[in-house]
Amino acid sequence: MASRQWCEGHSTPVLCVGASGGPEGLLASGSEEGEVTVWNQEGAVLASLRLPSGDDVTSAVFSPAAPGLLYVSHGEMVSVLDPRSLTGAVEELQGAGEEEINSLALNETGSALAVADDSGVVRVLELPGGKVNRTLRRHTNIVSSVAFRPLRPNNLVSAGLDMQVMLWSLQKTRPVWTLNLQEMAEEEEGHQQKAGQLFNPPLAHCVSVATCGNVLACAAEDGRVHLMRVGSGSKLDQQGAIKAHSHGASQAHFLSFLPHPYWLVTGGNDGMVALWDLSQNPVVTVEDKGKPQAAPVHRRRPKARAKAKLQSQAKPQQAKEETKKEREEEEVEEGSSVDQSPGTEEALKSGPKLSFSHGDKVNWVCPTLLRGEPSLVVADQSPNLSVYSLAGL
Repeated sequence: MASRQWCEGHSTPVLCVGASGGPEGLLASGSEEGEVTVWNQEGAVLASLRLPSGDDVTSAVFSPAAPGLLYVSHGEMVSVLDPRSLTGAVEELQGAGEEEINSLALNETGSALAVADDSGVVRVLELPGGKVNRTLRRHTNIVSSVAFRPLRPNNLVSAGLDMQVMLWSLQKTRPVWTLNLQEMAEEEEGHQQKAGQLFNPPLAHCVSVATCGNVLACAAEDGRVHLMRVGSGSKLDQQGAIKAHSHGASQAHFLSFLPHPYWLVTGGNDGMVALWDLSQNPVVTVEDKGKPQAAPVHRRRPKARAKAKLQSQAKPQQAKEETKKEREEEEVEEGSSVDQSPGTEEALKSGPKLSFSHGDKVNWVCPTLLRGEPSLVVADQSPNLSVYSLAGL
């Protein structure tokens, strides 16, 4: 598939890309050794900056409420930049992470910033100012990705190298539920790896939430993208997976500008990029009334939490049932019924709607509109960006 190259913005491999929702439609990219570049819609470099720390820039997100604010993570710090005047940091949120930060996420109002780092901690900072509002400690290894749930500003999702995905309510410091990806992969009937694929544990690399707020996708090292549906009371209603890549899946992002919210783009270490229509996937669709219900899956939280190694298997966790009533969006029922949907992987027999070889290991995929045209901006091991058009899809 033909692509356009955006060049001369970096001298080191690009690690992350973010798109602004503002009228100017700016894009920002961050690379190794502290480089940040702002681009216009045509791929021209508007400004570049090398951060004084020289640490790799691992995440770049624009404020949805104030497109003139760009948040970038490097080392244990978060710098607030003005993309229209990239002369230096407007504000430094020092100590935002306990160790190197891997992922940033902003809620829809731009009033809260979630920070995920190597220590296994997720911190939620109040904006402006950067005061720590919540410190969430349940992961037993590196937290690689974090995302807020659209329409539910007090809910966020985290995923990590402990092979766990957690849904949090910011009114509490314990997760609403925890899904152990390795356990689910082992329980799935008839699970077989793709030919030529090494047996890799499902270390979670990237988590995304559809604009409806109820469907989650998590790209993992086993080459799969694990899907989850959140039901009433924030319960985990259903989960499944799609066989997305022959090597580790590094990226999964829902697209917000296509006719329905269930379009998902994935990227992997196999150099492939794929676009999926999940609207008919069993995890997304309303379950048939005649379909037998799965037995409730009740999980206990382990009492002790030693620091996990990459090969360790975290025990299944599920919080105890709560009887105290709260508002529907903050209701916590821990010990939910989960339909494991063993046939989910076979539901997409036709595979992705679009799949192409990018030719290099994918570091980041950013879906965005460029001059009104649906597009994918892909970062890899090079200092350049590749732009693929989705026009005519």
